[in-house]
Amino acid sequence: MSTFLKNTSVYFFANILNAAIPFMLLPVLTRYLSVEEYGQIAMFQLLIAGLAGIVGLNTVGAAGRKYYDANISRSELENYNTSCFLILLLSGIVVVLAAFTFENEIVSYLSIPSDWIYISIAVSFMSFIIQFRLSQWQIRGDSKKYGVLQVINSLFSSIFSLIFVILFSMGAQGRIDAQIITSIIISVVCLYFLLRDKCIALTLPSRQHLIDSLNFGVPLVPHVFGFFLLSSADRYIINESMGLAAAGIYMLAIQLSRVFSVIFDAINKAYVPYLFSCLKENNKKTKIKLVKYTYYYYLALIFITIFSFYTAPYALIVFVGENFKESADIIGWILVGQMFNGMYLMVTNYIFYSKETKLLSSITILSGIINIILLYLLIPVYGLKGAAFSACISMFLRFVFTWGVAAWKVDMPWLLFSVSKKCYN
Repeated sequence: MSTFLKNTSVYFFANILNAAIPFMLLPVLTRYLSVEEYGQIAMFQLLIAGLAGIVGLNTVGAAGRKYYDANISRSELENYNTSCFLILLLSGIVVVLAAFTFENEIVSYLSIPSDWIYISIAVSFMSFIIQFRLSQWQIRGDSKKYGVLQVINSLFSSIFSLIFVILFSMGAQGRIDAQIITSIIISVVCLYFLLRDKCIALTLPSRQHLIDSLNFGVPLVPHVFGFFLLSSADRYIINESMGLAAAGIYMLAIQLSRVFSVIFDAINKAYVPYLFSCLKENNKKTKIKLVKYTYYYYLALIFITIFSFYTAPYALIVFVGENFKESADIIGWILVGQMFNGMYLMVTNYIFYSKETKLLSSITILSGIINIILLYLLIPVYGLKGAAFSACISMFLRFVFTWGVAAWKVDMPWLLFSVSKKCYN
């Protein structure tokens, strides 16, 4: 448990710095960018979110899970990881061809320049490399290296954004250029470390490893698409029905609500290796302890969210200025949705451990479809607040559905009694 607390503190500190740097950039950007330009950036980020499940086919998670297999050698892991990079290359080529074919439609739907489409693909490609390096450090418990790279990445992006947006007056294009330049620099560094540490090799992987990594990653494509519908499609619908300015206002509230995500992500990064180790032991007392800690965590989230719901709107106006004051009307409800996301993270890892990723995909797709339906029903009535209501409801349902499947696939004493004895040897 001491290792878990140590890693949590490192991840938390790194996440705070990683989020604080772009967070402090917000009051600057909101005064140098119009709400329409902010909306364009939101559409660019939306495209990257949509590409996340296609570029690389989620094989970062496959490599992370493979590490916990029994009696696996280092050379076998190296070969397995290399298969993930071959999949990255092939999927990247397919995505570029698809973008070239549907370029005009994408430009029309998202209201962005055509070159931003290919920049988003490049950023997604390089983000895979960065996330792969981070994941390999995470599963090995090397939280310090993880945190340093994470902070440097955020620092570079923010510095280049300040230079391009303020010094060179490049507007939204400056923010996009900052992202691509940062991605190039950091991904090259990550690739060097992956080769140096023999996490990947410059050889062809085995056919079996390719099949295995695809069997893990491909079923997650609907999951990532569902997550996109759940967490990002709202900006497209807002842009479609209310315009780029409204999308920019909504995006700002989402960005500010990520203060919660910083905390949740830090805890989850340290918790996953600890949880998987505990589940591997299959010890009754340890499982009861896990459930108790989960319930304490949920209570803490509820109290923090109630407090933030009433205080965040006032702080937001002071922080970002009058141009984005409409964000104050929705920030409270978006924070409630983030709370359900934090609860979801505590149970979704059980499904990853069980390798039942198809079920997780079904849950996320269902939740995403519900979100889309609610968005079209609620936005005409409540405006931006309707989008926030939709996010709350959808994320709550995803949390409940995921908890149910997690309880089905991994026997845990969620009722703190009547634990099935057959699960403990």
